Amino acid sequence: MRLIVDCGARKDAKEAKKSMENRRRFLKVAAAVSGGRIVGANERIRVGALGTGGRTRYHMALLNRIGGTEIVAVCDVYEPRRREAREKLAPAAREYVDYREVLDRKDIDAVVIGSPDHWHVPMTMDAVRAGKDVYVEKPVSHTIEEGERLEKAVESSGRIVQVGYQQRSWELFKQGREIIASGKLGKITLVLASWYQNYLKSTRVTPQVETEKLDWRRFLGTAPEQPFDANRFLRWRWYWDFGGGHLTDLYSHWIDVIHWYMGVDGPLAVQAMGERFVLKQFECPDTISASYTYPGGWAAVYTGTLVGSLDGGNLIFRGSQAMMKLNRDGLAVYPEGVVAAENTRYPEPQIAIRATEDGTIAHLKNFLECVRSRKTPNSEVRAAVAAARTAHLGNAALRGRPAGRDERSQVIALPRA
Repeated sequence: MRLIVDCGARKDAKEAKKSMENRRRFLKVAAAVSGGRIVGANERIRVGALGTGGRTRYHMALLNRIGGTEIVAVCDVYEPRRREAREKLAPAAREYVDYREVLDRKDIDAVVIGSPDHWHVPMTMDAVRAGKDVYVEKPVSHTIEEGERLEKAVESSGRIVQVGYQQRSWELFKQGREIIASGKLGKITLVLASWYQNYLKSTRVTPQVETEKLDWRRFLGTAPEQPFDANRFLRWRWYWDFGGGHLTDLYSHWIDVIHWYMGVDGPLAVQAMGERFVLKQFECPDTISASYTYPGGWAAVYTGTLVGSLDGGNLIFRGSQAMMKLNRDGLAVYPEGVVAAENTRYPEPQIAIRATEDGTIAHLKNFLECVRSRKTPNSEVRAAVAAARTAHLGNAALRGRPAGRDERSQVIALPRA
């Protein structure tokens, strides 16, 4: 359902009043259908936090900073974590172990989901069915099939769902997209993406968990039954039952930017290789390389490692006329034909822009604005599902497994020793 209101300057007062009444009537009907209430322009948005690990606590802090919200519920299967979130960030909130009890509350307008990946779709689908708007971290799905189900559920619900690809609200990355769209780089045939982190120091000590304060079975959810393991609980991103390693946790952000800039939603073919060279306790590779071929005659290549963090995360768009290097610190465009061929130094940049703040702030603001206006958020579900699907295709190639029902891409699985 969509209401288009003509707010032209020549509309007289009577027509404007009638239009506003029609809009209010429409919003009331939409709310009744979806089970949620309509938040007024000056009303506080009441929020529940589901999964109160480090990322969600950061979101809670930003919500408090932005204002206009009230965090009334915190939910986590681990008592020390949810208690810390409440005490530090939402003293008046109520604590929960079962997220469904949060969704049952009629006074909650929206939820922020920062659970492990395998809970993203179940929590989001349950939330929209309960009439809640949702801010959910990336990747939005844990499998290709989940993404397909989520798309349908969100589209039929009428709820606002913003996925945590904050680059789409980040002014720096918007400027990068404008540069690509202008044609300044010429013909782009290669996009290089990378993300380097160092887990060596943090994995030297076995993490301590107060198991008597953890609901391990509830943490597992749809994952296979298995004994408690502190690494799997605290570093779940690197275990297949709960996360998807490099491609879903890190490259997923860059996949979304690449798709956004290049106007595509998925590759034609995928190849991937990776190994656990050092971090043997993980299931996902600590070092990886993945290559994606796209319609229109270009490719994207990702490399990543967990054994050294120098250079962090970067995107490089290589075109026939210029190259653009982009990361969360800023961007620079370097022209072709200025320095000698194959010279290893960069020419002076034609364009250089520095980031001024973390785009997560703008992304949460966009979500809150959409909760009030009912407009489509910057990172809507369809594009987010496409980014997650591309990450899952890479993991399917890496693991030598079928890619589910996706028929848009050819997954090439190289033989493994």
